[in-house]
Amino acid sequence: MNVVADHFGEILTGFGRTVLLTLVSFAAALVLGGLLGLCRVAPLGVLRSLAACYVHTVRNLPLLLVVVVTVFVLPQLGLTLSLNTSVTVGLAAYIASYVCEILRSGMETVPAGQVEAARAVGLTTFQCLRLVVLPQALRSMAQPLGNMFIATALGTAVGSVAGVNELSGVIRQLNVQYVEPLALFASATVLYVALTLAGGLITGRLERRLRIHR
Repeated sequence: MNVVADHFGEILTGFGRTVLLTLVSFAAALVLGGLLGLCRVAPLGVLRSLAACYVHTVRNLPLLLVVVVTVFVLPQLGLTLSLNTSVTVGLAAYIASYVCEILRSGMETVPAGQVEAARAVGLTTFQCLRLVVLPQALRSMAQPLGNMFIATALGTAVGSVAGVNELSGVIRQLNVQYVEPLALFASATVLYVALTLAGGLITGRLERRLRIHR
C-alpha cells in the first residue's frame, strides 16, 4: 500500500476529475435526453421519427465507439474541442439515449384520461406536460435515472482510453510505473463503490420522497 499512500494526492485528483466528469455528463444527458423524450411524444411525426432514429442508433453502439467518434472524428469535421469536453459530449450523447426512453416510459404511465381532462380545462400542451404529466411521471423515473447516474459514473472510465487522467487513467499510469495492481486497483474499487453508493443513496431518498403514501 506504500504506492497508494505516496501517490494518494494524484489518486484523489483523478477521482475528482471522475466526479466532475460524471456530474457534467449526466446533467448534459438529462437536458438532451429530456428534449429527445419530448420529441418522442410530440404530435409531429417528423420529430418522433428523428428522435427514435437517434435513440435506436446510439443505444446499439458501444460507449467506447461513441467516445472515439467525439474525440477523434469530430476534429476532422472541423469541430475541435478539448479532450475533456470531447469525452463529456460522447458520454452525454450516449446516456441521453437511455434518459430519453426513461422519460418516454415514465410519461406513458400517466393515464390518458388525466391528459384529456387537462386539455379539456384549457391547458396547453406545454402546461399539460409541466403541470400534469411530468410531476407524476417523475415518481416512476427516479430509480431508472439513478441507475443511469451510476452507469455514467462507471462509463467515465472510457476517458482513460482517450488520455483523460480521471481515476482509471491515473491508476493505469501508476500501475505501469510501479506494477502494483492489487493495491492500486483495490483503491480504485473503493472510490468507485463510494461514488456509486452515494448515487444510490440519493436516488433512494428521492424515490421515497416522491412515493405516494397510501
